[in-house]
Amino acid sequence: MLYKNIAKPVLFRMDPEKAHHLTIDGLHTVANLPGGRALLRGLYSVPAYAELETSLWGVRFANPIGLAAGLDKNAKAVPGFSSIGFGFMEVGTVTPKPQAGNELPRLFRLPEDHALINRMGFNNVGIETMAEHLKQAGRRTIPVAVNIGKNKVTPNEQAEEDYRACIRGLYGYGDFFVVNISSPNTPDLRNLQHGDDLSRLLAAVQDEMKLQHQKAGGAPKPVLVKIAPDLEGDEIEYMVRTIVESGVSGIIASNTTISRAGLTHKHKGETGGLSGRPLTERSTKLIHTIYSATEGKLPIIGSGGIFTARDAYDKIRAGASLVEVYTALIYEGPGLVRRLNEGLRELLRKDGFSRISEAVGADHR
Repeated sequence: MLYKNIAKPVLFRMDPEKAHHLTIDGLHTVANLPGGRALLRGLYSVPAYAELETSLWGVRFANPIGLAAGLDKNAKAVPGFSSIGFGFMEVGTVTPKPQAGNELPRLFRLPEDHALINRMGFNNVGIETMAEHLKQAGRRTIPVAVNIGKNKVTPNEQAEEDYRACIRGLYGYGDFFVVNISSPNTPDLRNLQHGDDLSRLLAAVQDEMKLQHQKAGGAPKPVLVKIAPDLEGDEIEYMVRTIVESGVSGIIASNTTISRAGLTHKHKGETGGLSGRPLTERSTKLIHTIYSATEGKLPIIGSGGIFTARDAYDKIRAGASLVEVYTALIYEGPGLVRRLNEGLRELLRKDGFSRISEAVGADHR
């Protein structure tokens, strides 16, 4: 109520990107005040429910609801986001060198469609400053994934060097890594999802992850691939086969879409990636397809249009082990995370499952 009645009306009267920065800066500030994190936990934390806990790749997740990449691009508000009930979060997308991104305006709300369109273009502070932010954040209380990409000026033929540089610079700070090859806002980036380019890139990423693991010791860290929702049958099958053969740890399905089907808002013609409610069904179908293609052997994180517990549960039953939110958080506020978790508990009980892991892929059985 606090968000919907007070904060949201103020934020939604502001330019979307200014509101975004105000939110991140505010969360950063509150989390660093004496008692600030305790205040956030008191308002928004999610109790530890055994039935929602899961482990993947040797990483424990207290609940399956995560924050998708793109909101905390520079890892500036990790302690704040870690205090409002999430089971994990992604930071980034980060590139080796800082870059300003695309020209303004580049972020648009579509309230009637419960959606956002962005063409940010990987605006970020670069790996050195992100490393400093993650260092300042201190001991992590939830798993943090680092989403990595390539600089706009780097040609695709040299893309692997950018991904290697991100892993080298940030290996010590992430619990797992996500290779972003599916943003529609960096020219030709999505071409890396196909054919030999994908095989070569993932081989380089895997090699760098092994090199850094050998230097750092401890348990190996997982690396996932984030894919686009705008792929068709044969493309999906070939890409999934390539990803499986590469030996990576999992897939995130999906990034934003370039489709504009069914939109009504005046901003529907804006260039960029569409997120939110229009992506709900499309991403769930993609999860179902990937789970079938991999026979459930490759963990999936489901992302795209999750506004309700039923949305999250549909993705889990389709094959997702974890899910992520972004756009719904903008529209619904931080209380969303608790509502999703409480709703998932009810849905699990209704279907006779004692743990969230039992529901993963249930629609295939």
